[in-house]
Amino acid sequence: MQVLNFYSTIFADQLKRGRKTATIRLGDKSHKYRKNQAVLVTIGYQHSPREKIFEAVIDQVEVKRVKELSPRDIEHDNPEFRRLEEMMHFLEQIYGRKVDVEDTVTVVRFSQIIDRPSMTERMRGFGGAQN
Repeated sequence: MQVLNFYSTIFADQLKRGRKTATIRLGDKSHKYRKNQAVLVTIGYQHSPREKIFEAVIDQVEVKRVKELSPRDIEHDNPEFRRLEEMMHFLEQIYGRKVDVEDTVTVVRFSQIIDRPSMTERMRGFGGAQN
């Protein structure tokens, strides 16, 4: 299974609460992620233990220039950001290089896959079922 990894533990809470539903990656990653692909969302650094957050499905993969990022793209990547300048600064921190408005980015939108309770669990009232 393909992994969609995040380095910063800052994202763990946003991911778990469903506030982060996209990632903006520098460069064209359309060869790596495809619509309807199942991925494992994790947090951790390369060559270190990683925490499994959840399984997800890729909803959309869109390649565009940084200047074409919409406020919605930015907010889905990081709910704390609204402006393009904030996103560019953040990408510069992650990638350790200057990011220009003409640079190519890939917006990967994803949805968490939720395990549905079994029929037995639902009959017993687990998983929010009403008796």
